[in-house]
Amino acid sequence: MKIIVLMKQVANKDAVLRIRGDEQWIDESDVSQQTNESDGYALEEALRMKEAKGEGEVIVCTLGKASAKTVIKDGLARGADRGIHIIVENENELSPYEIAKTIADAIRDENADLVFTGLQSDDASYGQTGVILAELLDIPHGTIVIEVDRESLSDNSLRIKRELESGWYQWFKYQLPALLTIQSGISQIRYASLKGIMAAKRKEIKEITPEAFDFDASQDIKKVYLPLKTKQTQMLGNGDAKAGATELVEKLKSEVRVI
Repeated sequence: MKIIVLMKQVANKDAVLRIRGDEQWIDESDVSQQTNESDGYALEEALRMKEAKGEGEVIVCTLGKASAKTVIKDGLARGADRGIHIIVENENELSPYEIAKTIADAIRDENADLVFTGLQSDDASYGQTGVILAELLDIPHGTIVIEVDRESLSDNSLRIKRELESGWYQWFKYQLPALLTIQSGISQIRYASLKGIMAAKRKEIKEITPEAFDFDASQDIKKVYLPLKTKQTQMLGNGDAKAGATELVEKLKSEVRVI
């Protein structure tokens, strides 16, 4: 059983963000970085699956600049067996297709049984990379996974639980190989132990530098800006609750158009 887990380095969720001078991204010069939250849950699920199986290999893969290697080292310290670092300095300028295509080229020869990703990144939040990657690898995919039935794991199938709209969910059996995008909160994430940190220093990290990007499905970021805070208050009904309710319903119909 070979499982590849995609993990991304993102700005710390508590960091104060400032827009870069060229307005193309945030200024990362003084911002601390961390592992993308849902990617951490994806790694935890992969490690638990390996433990349930009693054998196998968990490979952490990240695409990003040199500093992103800390994400791989963190994954190795938690229990992953080896890492793949796709070195790209301008990852924030790449579209989900460009990212997925680059990752697909890097991991295709691994012939993994499962590929786990987080549901979406905490910075761009496209939620597309995993789905596109599955298409490029020509394997089935399951999104918003909230439970994995590890007891159902066999040589060619796995049963998982997916979150749907309005509180509904779906149990579905996937044929392997497959790609799953993992929702945050699926399990309790383990911390790296001192023993794990020391062992990580001896584990392999393969570095890959892709060739120049020349894709048809590219994107251009025109401008990144912080959302403007606005506030508008309207008093409805002049103190009459019934009249206010009637006026509110009319506004929801004609202005907001939600009913």
